[in-house]
Amino acid sequence: MSNTQKDGFYTAALALFILTTAITVTIFASYFLFAINIRFYNLDSLVNMDYGTVYKNYAQMMNYLINPFNWNFHLSNFISSPAGRLHFEDCKKLFMLNFGVWLVSGLLVVKFGKIRAHFNKVFLWIGILGIILALLMLIDFDGFFVIFHEILFRNSDWLFDPGRDPVINILPEEFFTQCFVLFFILFEGLNFWEARKRA
Repeated sequence: MSNTQKDGFYTAALALFILTTAITVTIFASYFLFAINIRFYNLDSLVNMDYGTVYKNYAQMMNYLINPFNWNFHLSNFISSPAGRLHFEDCKKLFMLNFGVWLVSGLLVVKFGKIRAHFNKVFLWIGILGIILALLMLIDFDGFFVIFHEILFRNSDWLFDPGRDPVINILPEEFFTQCFVLFFILFEGLNFWEARKRA
């Protein structure tokens, strides 16, 4: 393998590490965002529960999604349909994939970061593509959200019926918008930071 190929491999590993880092930070920051959203959008009143109960159920949902040893989806105060549970299982698999890629790419970046160069323009173009996607999201978030799910999921289980999966009532569109915005800020910042660094 030539040095150019090695640098290309390192660049790809770094790009994946940036992507999965932005996703991972957003996942864990969502706890804080959700805590704010309960108060701001009166989610506790919406489902006739107190603040602590609503947050506990969100924490249970997230524990299922991020804990590789927990494959039993259960919320204390919300029923779940088979389709709803299947969707959360699909989400969990994506979370596990993200964490796996984050760990592997991170190890590669740490191991080869001092001896390999990266191609700056790759991160510049990734950053520009990210800006385009962010603009599309701001122009039509509903359309962006639908396309996002159609790309990631093989079925329509993500179209929750509040009657069968009432947990969707505490997950407003605004909350997902905030998560996407945070992700894009992190993703763009990290890519443009790498683009400006000398190879």
